Amino acid sequence: MANHSATKKDMRQAAKRRERNRYYGKTTRNAVRELKAGSDTKAYTEGLPNVISMIDKLAKRGIIHKNKAANLKSKLAKKAVVAA
Repeated sequence: MANHSATKKDMRQAAKRRERNRYYGKTTRNAVRELKAGSDTKAYTEGLPNVISMIDKLAKRGIIHKNKAANLKSKLAKKAVVAA
């Protein structure tokens, strides 16, 4: 357990950031899952930009690595081309 007040504050801040990052990551994973599960090609192409934006925000915030974001976007884009 931390003894210094600054360390205690840092722990509180880290806990808040961790919860926020978990929320953003889980929300994005669910959006990707829902996008993949949909069978309608029109809905897929309309929802794709929103999901890509979410993935980009995760990479920008450092929640996921930029290469992982690129791989996810690439796979989703490939599926959009095949579906079209």
